[in-house]
Amino acid sequence: MGEHIPYQRSRFTTQLPADRRYTSSHFWLAEEAGGIWRVGFTKLATWLLGDPVEFEFSVRPGARIAAAQEIGWVEGLKALHTIYSVAEGEFLEAGTEIASDITLIDTDAYERGWLYRVRGNPAPGAVDVHRYMALLDDAVDAVIRGREEECGGACEG
Repeated sequence: MGEHIPYQRSRFTTQLPADRRYTSSHFWLAEEAGGIWRVGFTKLATWLLGDPVEFEFSVRPGARIAAAQEIGWVEGLKALHTIYSVAEGEFLEAGTEIASDITLIDTDAYERGWLYRVRGNPAPGAVDVHRYMALLDDAVDAVIRGREEECGGACEG
């Protein structure tokens, strides 16, 4: 495990691995070897999803996938989330450990809870951790504004 950078905004906190690429749709990509990437949800994505309960991929190992292609879904207690590819290339496999323990998507989001592996290249627009932190500021603020609007300003936190 490499360097992690602490992040906090309002009551949302996380430790972001510095060695990853991140997307505005709140996925991370970690290069394992030349051109092979593990992909998972960031902590913000899992926070919005709620406790994960089920997932499925619509592509099989060996399939060619394009950036932004719908490749599966994950259901949580708060939301059903479509999984879009954040890389282009060959789909290698679904997360090996989440098949037997889906809670890893939330409890170990940046290590054992990865969603899939792909051989290829990250989608255009994947950014380093520092640029992702700026995206996170905007996303957390939007969530807070949405919650305040839902309760007419009478909500706590």
